[in-house]
Amino acid sequence: MILGQADIWMPTAQELHLFGPELGLVGAIVGVLIVAMVAGRNAQVTSAVALLGTLAALMLTAHTAVRVVSGGLAGMAPAQSTPMLIVDNFSVFFKLFISMFLALITWLWLIGVASREAAPDRTRAALQSPPEFFVLLLTSALGMCLMVGTLNLLVIMIAIETASLPSYAIVASDKRSRPGAEASLKYVLFGATTAAVMVYGISLLYGVFHTLDVPTIAARMALDPAPVGVLGWLGLLGVGVGIAFKISAVPVHFWCPDVFEGAPIEVTTWLSVASKAAGLGLLLRIVLAFVSAGAGEAAMPLAYGIGAIAAVTCTVGNLAALRQTSVKRMLAYSSIAHAGYMMMLTAIFVPPALAARSNAATAALIAYLFVYLLMNLGAFGITAMVAWRTGSDQLSSFTGLGRRSPWLALPMAVCLFSLIGLPPLGGFAAKWWLLIALGKAATVAGQEWLWVLVIVAVVNTVISLYYYVGVVRQMYLADDPRQPAFDAPFGGLVMVHACAVLLLLLGTICFGPLGDRASAYASNLFFPAGQQTTLQSPERERRVDPVRGGVAARSSPLAGARGSVFPERERRVATETDFAMTSGDALSGGHP
Repeated sequence: MILGQADIWMPTAQELHLFGPELGLVGAIVGVLIVAMVAGRNAQVTSAVALLGTLAALMLTAHTAVRVVSGGLAGMAPAQSTPMLIVDNFSVFFKLFISMFLALITWLWLIGVASREAAPDRTRAALQSPPEFFVLLLTSALGMCLMVGTLNLLVIMIAIETASLPSYAIVASDKRSRPGAEASLKYVLFGATTAAVMVYGISLLYGVFHTLDVPTIAARMALDPAPVGVLGWLGLLGVGVGIAFKISAVPVHFWCPDVFEGAPIEVTTWLSVASKAAGLGLLLRIVLAFVSAGAGEAAMPLAYGIGAIAAVTCTVGNLAALRQTSVKRMLAYSSIAHAGYMMMLTAIFVPPALAARSNAATAALIAYLFVYLLMNLGAFGITAMVAWRTGSDQLSSFTGLGRRSPWLALPMAVCLFSLIGLPPLGGFAAKWWLLIALGKAATVAGQEWLWVLVIVAVVNTVISLYYYVGVVRQMYLADDPRQPAFDAPFGGLVMVHACAVLLLLLGTICFGPLGDRASAYASNLFFPAGQQTTLQSPERERRVDPVRGGVAARSSPLAGARGSVFPERERRVATETDFAMTSGDALSGGHP
């Protein structure tokens, strides 16, 4: 590089503060590697250091969230070009969610160290490589944080692969487990296939629009849908396949049950929640980019497609769960079903007629994600503790658990009833808000098709009663005197009982407050217009924007550029794209 011909861009400290979550995770990765070199392969030491690192990353994420919500980033220049990395309320919420769950997963691993040491040989093997495990887990979390903070197709692809590649390895972290190796191989094959389809879809979109920026693509589709043609829709379909893979949506869900069954339970728990949250966040951000660009009518096939996939996903997940004898595999299909429920809410954002209903859908999604975290953490955590003691996660391992370990059976029953959606638990509150959001949207003229999603959700809830209640029946109504009693680790009991208590509170005295807080946050999920933040600071060289007449910061290497597919319309497209990148109307005020 010739220095005289190009400026060297260096981020300022203020700009680096925006990416506290990512930098915290990188610091935790480095810390684990250093401790591994000093302390060797001591599982307890490595786990403790990893927990401290994840807590530090969580604190940095919380600090960034406070600054964003309080307007502490107002000094940063508003976005005037198309950024590759975005910091706003939306991305910070999902980063905080992922970081919090990462700390809980690390705590679950630390709890299980002593349990696995006293367990059968096949559950001890995962202790052989804790440094590598945590490095890969933290790297996966880093990729998920990047997924929810971008609208550039290139960065989306890199972020998804950053989240996926470490996941392939940690699934097989139990080196002596043949099911784990088989699950990892299937995961790699499915992941490679969907990645190839997604790259091909991105290439088609770039060929049609000459840009990798999603809001620019959306603005041009809104301006004139005719030139998009078959290739444009095929490109969007290819990108959708990659996102559906992370969510475990039908028809790219086949990897999920095998991977969940063969992987260590900590990994299964991580993938069941974090991967789906990141995928849903990315899907919602892309959908809102189309909505903000005014492509609602042109993108109606997108709404119908999301709704249909959501309905099929939850139906397939629940029907397949009916036949399972492995509790881990049953919960894997259960997670597929819940992914379908949450995808239903995403379909509400596309139709322009439902602009006023988008805030209720966002609030329902926020509440559902939080409750889903508690339900899955509790259910998978108890399954882990049973498997650590018995060496099996089969349904027969839960026989007589109400007698053998009543302090585990009770929170397990609470989590399972909450997964069904029975009152007075948090799962009922989440399902209630989901059905209310769908029902209110379906009452709008021309949107009656959403009643189909309401009916599908209710019918699937009834179907799920069978396999969830089957586990409870096995714990309390079946008994095997040959099964010995056992004590669960104290830290694990604290964690799962905390989940059960929170689920009970969220379904009773906190039912209203949770909905109010979710609604309040949903109304501000994006910055107000003109306040979205990118890696551009006010002290940098400015120029007058010829379209908006405003001040634009000099572009950095983290900023993209608009292509020119329709030159005669470029001036209008630029204006619409800038609005799409900065407007919060998609959630709080309506469609432009």
